[in-house]
Amino acid sequence: MTTNVLILCTHNSARSVLAEGMLNHWAKKFRKDVHAFSAGSAPSGRINPFALDALKEAGVDTTGCRSKSWDEFVGPTAPQMRIVITVCDSAAAETCPYWPGSPVQVHWGYPDPSNAPEAQRAQAFEMTRQSISDRMMQLLELPLEKMNEAELERSLMDIAGAGRP
Repeated sequence: MTTNVLILCTHNSARSVLAEGMLNHWAKKFRKDVHAFSAGSAPSGRINPFALDALKEAGVDTTGCRSKSWDEFVGPTAPQMRIVITVCDSAAAETCPYWPGSPVQVHWGYPDPSNAPEAQRAQAFEMTRQSISDRMMQLLELPLEKMNEAELERSLMDIAGAGRP
């Protein structure tokens, strides 16, 4: 059964999009039955062009990337998530909706590369993409199909502690 992962950031324009792209890229490459989605509580309606550039430069297909509301993932027809990851501190502090299936929730915070000075912004996005990519690879190395929710939560927390940006 597919492991669905929802990655949240308030505006769903940069970090969560980088995470969705990298997790889906690696899952496809390594033939893992994992599918990532991203969303935000207050989506901006556009993807940061630096995020798209960083993904494209890494060979990630960005077709279909769009800024989405987390409301898309709470209804009866929404895919059931096993994991919900917040990647920005403001999203982690928000009261999240009820996620069908009560997925494991974890916070993997990253500084916002959009706040980097203009001359260093592309580099900041690439560094963030690399950091996110490393954690997504660690997630894919877990025996997800064999883990119960408590084991999964512990492992995801371990990844969060091991890879602080």
